Amino acid sequence: MRIKNCRIRGREGLYDVACADGKFTEIVQHKEDSKVADDEGLNAEEFDAKGRMMMPPFVEPHIHLDCVLTAGIPHYNMSGTLFEGISTWDEYKTTQPLAVSEIKERARAALRLMAEHGVQFVRTHVDVTETSFKGVCALEELKEEMKGIIEIQTIAFPQNGIISLKNGRELMIRAMDMGMDCVGGIPHYEYTREYGLESIKFIFDLAEKYDACVDVHCDEIDDGQSRFLEVLATTAWERGWGERTVAAHTCAMGSYNDAYCSKLFRLLKDSGIRFNSCPPASTHLQGRIDTFPKRRGLTRIKELTHAGMNVALGQDSISDPWYPLGVGNLLRVLEMGVHVAQMTGYEDLSHCLDLISTNGARNLCLKDSEYGIETGKDANFILLDGKDDLEVLRFQSPVLLSVHNGKIISRKEPVRAEVSF
Repeated sequence: MRIKNCRIRGREGLYDVACADGKFTEIVQHKEDSKVADDEGLNAEEFDAKGRMMMPPFVEPHIHLDCVLTAGIPHYNMSGTLFEGISTWDEYKTTQPLAVSEIKERARAALRLMAEHGVQFVRTHVDVTETSFKGVCALEELKEEMKGIIEIQTIAFPQNGIISLKNGRELMIRAMDMGMDCVGGIPHYEYTREYGLESIKFIFDLAEKYDACVDVHCDEIDDGQSRFLEVLATTAWERGWGERTVAAHTCAMGSYNDAYCSKLFRLLKDSGIRFNSCPPASTHLQGRIDTFPKRRGLTRIKELTHAGMNVALGQDSISDPWYPLGVGNLLRVLEMGVHVAQMTGYEDLSHCLDLISTNGARNLCLKDSEYGIETGKDANFILLDGKDDLEVLRFQSPVLLSVHNGKIISRKEPVRAEVSF
C-alpha cells in the first residue's frame, strides 16, 4: 500500500508512505516524480492524499460496550442523573433476558461506528456485578474475535461497588481469572468512605497479583468533599503503579477549592497517574441538582494538561441509560471538551487531537511498536480530510481511510457540497 502526497501530523512538508506485511516500510519526502519503494507482487494499492493529514489512529480510552444501545430499555433515564442511570441499568440486567450473542451484537455495532470515525484501540469497562457474567463472556470473546481489526482492552468494573456488595471481591477475582486486562473500581459509590478506602487497597492488590493496569471511576460526583483521587494517586505512588493507573471522570475536582487543588496537583504529578474525561456524558449527568450557577461537571482538563499531566477524552456511552446520544465520533467529544474546558486558544487547538489519540495511547499503555508513524512500526493510521488539528476539529473532518496492521478497515469518499452563490 502506498499513500502519496500526505501531511504527517507533527511534521513539516509532504510525504510518501509505503506499507507492507503490516508494517511501515518507508517514509520519504514527497516529490512530484517520487516513487515509494515496494516489493513486487504485493498488489499494493496507491492513494493520492492530496495534502491531507495522516496520523496515528484515534483511541477510545473509556467506554462501556456491554451497555451500548440499550437506551429506553426498560425505560429512559428521565432525571438525567448518574444515579438513575445506575438504577436503570440494574433493572435492565435483572429483568431483561441477557444473551452473550445479543451483547456481542450491540457491542459490534458500536465498534463499527467507532471504526468509521477512525478508532482502532478501545478500552471498555464491563460490569462484573451482573452476576450471570454474560457481559464478561461476551466482551472477552469479542476481544479475541476483533484482534487485528480493532484492539480491545477490558476492565473488570464493579458497577455496584466492591466492598458494598456481599460477594464483590469474589466477582472481581473471577473476572480477572477470565482474562480481563485491567482492574476497575468505583470508590465514591461505596457505602462509606472507609469502604471506598478499602476498595482502593483491594484494587491495587488485585492489579499486582495479575500484573494488570488500574482504571478507576473516581469521584464521579459534584461533591467537593469526595476526595478518593488523593488516595488513588498516593497508592499508585507507593506501589510504583502510576503510569499504569488511570483516574476516570474525577468530576469532583471541578468543585474542589483552589487551595486544596494546588496541593493535590503536586501529588498527582509525583504519582504519574493519568486521566480520562468524558465531556458529553459528564456535562449531561453532572450539575443536575444545581440551580444556578450550574456546574459543568468536568475535571480540570485544561489545568491538568497545562501542568504536564496526561489527559485523554472518551465517549463513555453510546445510547445507554446514562447518555441517550453518541455515535462513536471522538471529534464530537473533542469539540465539546475544548469548549467546556475553555481550551479554544490557538496553542491548545493547535495540538488538540492529542486528547483523542496519543494521550489515549499512553493511557492504554500501548506498545511503542503499535503506535506512531515510523518505519518498522505497525502500519496503524488514519487519513483525515483536513491539513492540521485546527482544521480537522473546526470542520469535523471525516476519516477517509483507516488502516490497521496494513489492512483497510474503513474507507470513505470526500463529500463536497455545491453552493449556488
